[in-house]
Amino acid sequence: MSTSVAPATTDRADFRTVVVGGTRLGVLTVAAVALFLAVSRFVPGLLAQRVLETLIVLATAVAASFLPARWTAARRADGIAGAAATGLVGTLVFSVADVTLRQILPFKPYPWTWLAVGGGSNWWWLPLWWMLGTFAAWMGAYVTAGQAARGEPTLTRCAAPVMAGALIVGTVARLAGAVFPLPVQAGAAFTVSLAGFAVAALVRTR
Repeated sequence: MSTSVAPATTDRADFRTVVVGGTRLGVLTVAAVALFLAVSRFVPGLLAQRVLETLIVLATAVAASFLPARWTAARRADGIAGAAATGLVGTLVFSVADVTLRQILPFKPYPWTWLAVGGGSNWWWLPLWWMLGTFAAWMGAYVTAGQAARGEPTLTRCAAPVMAGALIVGTVARLAGAVFPLPVQAGAAFTVSLAGFAVAALVRTR
């Protein structure tokens, strides 16, 4: 008598899943940055620009945080680690595209403002970008796994509480006197909220 092994439906952390998912995420990030630049250049009115830019930032943050977990079906340690690795690959793909396009385009899509901060080096920010992308996917995977323990971890169920938390964090920061541009503040608030929900999910599973 022979037996067949059912394919794994969760926690896919194999090389192909990570690389393909990371490549898709990197291309998506390139598209989001291009859209952001188009809005900043061609949409009239500062308020309209800021609102649209903020929506792009939040949509991209949701994708970068939760799509890796969906692709790896993160439920336990392997899937969560796979999601974090997917986020890292996504930042690497974007970095290569970013550096390449800046070399071949006849115009500078955006100013390279990190030169003075980095002490004359353009490259110091890349590891920070890699860490941020990995962190977001890692935290998103924890939130996804926590939601899976209570029901179907749809994108809406995972992202909606984090978005609501980001709204609260951003509002408190604004009332406390934060003067950052709205897209920057929204991205930072989302990251803080995401980390908070991830820690809560981790605590519930222990």
